[in-house]
Amino acid sequence: MLMEAAVTYEKGKFEFDEIELDEPKADEVLVKIVASGCCHTDLGGRDQMAPWPIPGVLGHEGSGIVEKVGDMVQGIKPGDHVVISYQHCGQCANCLGGHPARCERWFPLNFLGRLTDGTTRLHTKDGKDLSVFFGQSSFAQYAVANQNQVAVVDPEVDLRLLGPLGCGFLTGFGTVINVFKAGFGDTIAVYGAGGVGLAAIMAARIAGCRKIIAVGRQQAKLDVALEVGATDIVNTRETDPVEAVRAITGGEGTTFALDTTGVASVIKQAINASSIYATICTVAMSPDTLNVEIEQELMGPGRTIMGSTEGDAVAKTFIPLMVDYYKQGRFPFDKLCEFYDWKDIDQAFQDSLDGKVVKPILVM
Repeated sequence: MLMEAAVTYEKGKFEFDEIELDEPKADEVLVKIVASGCCHTDLGGRDQMAPWPIPGVLGHEGSGIVEKVGDMVQGIKPGDHVVISYQHCGQCANCLGGHPARCERWFPLNFLGRLTDGTTRLHTKDGKDLSVFFGQSSFAQYAVANQNQVAVVDPEVDLRLLGPLGCGFLTGFGTVINVFKAGFGDTIAVYGAGGVGLAAIMAARIAGCRKIIAVGRQQAKLDVALEVGATDIVNTRETDPVEAVRAITGGEGTTFALDTTGVASVIKQAINASSIYATICTVAMSPDTLNVEIEQELMGPGRTIMGSTEGDAVAKTFIPLMVDYYKQGRFPFDKLCEFYDWKDIDQAFQDSLDGKVVKPILVM
């Protein structure tokens, strides 16, 4: 079928064009895209900071309505409201063990432009293949995705809001719940108050953390952090974050630290503002190299320093839970979102880079 998409034919640019989308195969679904979140990971592909092959179609936080399902699809039917998340093979030990975000083929499946069978469903009108992104390429009117990465959601909730639950909000929320397993009495510092960080702050409040500290450079976003669950904020333009976080925690440092920036100097601050036996996790793509003092920062304090993707969440089951918390008013991620017409994609990303909006969402 022919459809319109925001195609990246060359580095740094989106171009609206009419392209061809193949029919879904036996284990796939065809989704009419209603909206798609804008994420910095998309910019990594567009600007070739990540090795995603162009030309192709980006977008990996799609929400929409199912139009067609393959013969082998179970639990999804035409008319269902869905969120599309990351691609995974479903067959490796990690996938079968309940950790598909640690799929052995996670990177090639999500970043190297092909689906699980090694082909693509996207083509130019003259038949040339176009790369897919995260197995969905949701900067388009339609997407074909594997059933494993499609979560059915409550049709009573505004579907336009839900796309970011497939990646950005999933990453922040899931890291607190699944990776840290934070709870009563714990303290946490979140470095970076963008969409991922603010979702983590909301999750920490749900989990019952005693101290929830937002650390960032933009006061407006820190003010939002206080509104959605932070107990304390630290503006790094005004104070030393290590000293400030330790003062807030009575000198102990935090039990958990989540870095959403990928900046090595920030991760060092997170380490040094953490307690004995703390866990420090980064979730950001970054070219930086982190130097750790083994005895003073790692071995002596018994800290765990780690990375995580997609909040170690099984998206098909975890996303509906997040939607339910939203319905209860306990996960108000709508406060972070601004809608844009999808033809204003360049403005949406620029506003995000400029800090004017936390999470822009393109509405088709």
